[in-house]
Amino acid sequence: MPRAMTGWILMFGLMMFSAHAETLPDPGLNDLLQRAGVSGCLAVMEVDPERMRLSDPARCQQRFLPASTFKVVNLLIALETGVVRQEERFPWDQTPQPLPSWEKDLTLQEAMAVSAVPVFQSIARRIGLQRMQDWVAKTGYGNGAIGEKVDRFWLDGPLAISPEEQARFMARVATGKLPFSQPALTGLRRLIPQETIGTAHLYGKTGWAMSSQPMSGWYVGWLENQGRLVTFATHIRMDQAEQAPLRQSLALAALRQIDALDSPLKSIPSHPNSPTP
Repeated sequence: MPRAMTGWILMFGLMMFSAHAETLPDPGLNDLLQRAGVSGCLAVMEVDPERMRLSDPARCQQRFLPASTFKVVNLLIALETGVVRQEERFPWDQTPQPLPSWEKDLTLQEAMAVSAVPVFQSIARRIGLQRMQDWVAKTGYGNGAIGEKVDRFWLDGPLAISPEEQARFMARVATGKLPFSQPALTGLRRLIPQETIGTAHLYGKTGWAMSSQPMSGWYVGWLENQGRLVTFATHIRMDQAEQAPLRQSLALAALRQIDALDSPLKSIPSHPNSPTP
């Protein structure tokens, strides 16, 4: 099938997925950001029936560097093309790294958990520029632009995606409405960072755009709770590293506010995990 025709088919599929979604500004989500003392966006999407809640529609539709949230796509492409094995271990080449957690041999699951940039840069080089461009276009991810540097485009640009697009993309990941095989989708579900909170199971990936000015942080993913599926995207301006835990705690606060998580929220807590990119 000609590539142009394939592109139109995929675009039609994306439109069909979100054509009937109700999009609502949610002052309560904006209030969470204000109470935390940060500017940014909270996007929360009920998948069935589709309903998108946005803290600020204008801000939530702006595109930003995806940073390490792109590891979700990178891993899917790698599993689909067979350039990695789920059980593969990536040896540390003894090069000093920004984080001690990167200075050791890592499995794919460990590399996702600590967001090891060098591991996923090596995976991107295995995929190659043309194959990466083809797959990014097939997924309909953000602006679809990867430029000429196969191991930097999600960190420095030109790739960019909005919080609303992130939440919609996570819905496609969670429901399998992507051009990937079931083994690749199942592999991602096993390898992505996750935790159980009460009756809910949370899947999510952080991102930290350190090369942008100002820095910004992401937390995107989905929650499954007794048959209910909710996706989310948090994007905040980060003026200092100490704000990193807010990426996750704000997402949890938003999920609690719409009763997707059990226990009521009395304050916005810091996430207990160490900050990762």
